[in-house]
Amino acid sequence: MARPMGPVRLRRTNYVTLAIGAILCLFIIYFLSHNGSSSQSANAIRPTRKPTSKATLIGERPPVRRFNLNNVTITPDPIGNRENVLILTPMARFYQEYWDNLLKLQYPRELVTLGFILPKNKEGNAATTALQAQITKTQKGPAKERFRSVIIERQDFDPPLTSQDESERHKMENQKARRASMSRARNSLLFTTLGADTSWVLWLDSDIIETPPTLIQDLAAHDKPIIVPNCYQRYTDPETGKPAERPYDFNSWQDSPTAQEIASKMGPDDIILEGYSEMATYRALMAYMAEKEDEKNMEVPLDGVGGTALLVKADVHRDGAMFPPFPFYHLIETEGFAKMARRLGWHATGLPNYKVYHYNE
Repeated sequence: MARPMGPVRLRRTNYVTLAIGAILCLFIIYFLSHNGSSSQSANAIRPTRKPTSKATLIGERPPVRRFNLNNVTITPDPIGNRENVLILTPMARFYQEYWDNLLKLQYPRELVTLGFILPKNKEGNAATTALQAQITKTQKGPAKERFRSVIIERQDFDPPLTSQDESERHKMENQKARRASMSRARNSLLFTTLGADTSWVLWLDSDIIETPPTLIQDLAAHDKPIIVPNCYQRYTDPETGKPAERPYDFNSWQDSPTAQEIASKMGPDDIILEGYSEMATYRALMAYMAEKEDEKNMEVPLDGVGGTALLVKADVHRDGAMFPPFPFYHLIETEGFAKMARRLGWHATGLPNYKVYHYNE
């Protein structure tokens, strides 16, 4: 049964609360309407902002450079045709006589780029310091005496021999490792310096201290893809006490049946070495072909070349001929280069009566 309700009590309206609520509503309406009008006026005043371009964010792109290799001339008159020459020198030691001879070359220096690579050892550090001093002196001199550019590189691998003494370098048991390392250095230097506008590459060892001042144009005048002069060494004859000279580089040669027979019996990783009695090849060595000093232009075909002074048309290297650091038909380094070039259709030539001279330790 429902219980009877008592009298209902009505709450009295609180006018103070209503007043406060009304004030708050008016404040909110005012705030919203003022904020909207301010935003519109601000947008009307603020200038339109251009979107940031992608090119600005990543920096200005370098220009596109175009080279037509058909326009790079390689002629018997390199000076007359303003042909660029790249002189490359692997350097373990710095010889002042080498640098002095380099400065005597009568080829326009604005057409000559120099490239050097040095080992990362104590001797390499000393050679780099001496080399940089001479380069700085030359490149800060008169503009006409400055080279087009100079590149110095340090090897990213350790040399196989701790000593660069001549007797240690030429030990037969050291040849494979030493010349493989030399090949790597030559290839590193070549691949990082050969320019699209290079016509000729002159390989010049750091211990070549005497050449004719017209070396580059003399060799280029023969118009051969690969050409090498005869490398000799000046010394004092102990018996007579008089100045004399003797053959030094035995890596420029014409092949022989004996050498080919030796190669046929070798394992895949063996190499033939020239100039050692333990491995008589009976090749015809250009070192012993020198006869008449007045016949400097006499040419002989070669199957192997040395690298003490070697002029190469840049196209030979561009075609892929490099210095194999591995046995290539049982040949390595410069001799392997001549073989590789021949496989590509390029032939080597020697000048037995045209001499350059090696430092005498």
